[in-house]
Amino acid sequence: MANEATLMWETELPIPFTCADGTGIEKGTLLELSDPMTVAAHSNEEGTFGGIAAEEKIANDGHTKISVYRAGIFKLTAKGAITVGNALALSDTANKVKAADATCVGADIIGVALETAADGETFMAEIRPGFNNNAYA
Repeated sequence: MANEATLMWETELPIPFTCADGTGIEKGTLLELSDPMTVAAHSNEEGTFGGIAAEEKIANDGHTKISVYRAGIFKLTAKGAITVGNALALSDTANKVKAADATCVGADIIGVALETAADGETFMAEIRPGFNNNAYA
């Protein structure tokens, strides 16, 4: 998989979320959240952040749960320029994040950039959904 998130430091243990049995999700995939407490792989849309897959989910394996990180220090891939301290959100490109803007509210904010990055570069970020909801790029 391209642009997977890489766990650098675990600050909280992963927790179980519901997922579709017929869907394969690779470890390190950025996830989108839906109701009730269900996640799916981030594809190509800006959405509500669910977390980061802590394990691989094999399609049609009979399981409908996946372990998900909701916090930690991860290496992520940038979509567009990101400056240290920027609040982050899911981008319109699968498994990439962008600097948050005024349209990002609540759980759309996934955390904060710990490094500056250009488009396509990897950088360190602290994952904390809803963090710094009023600070935009």
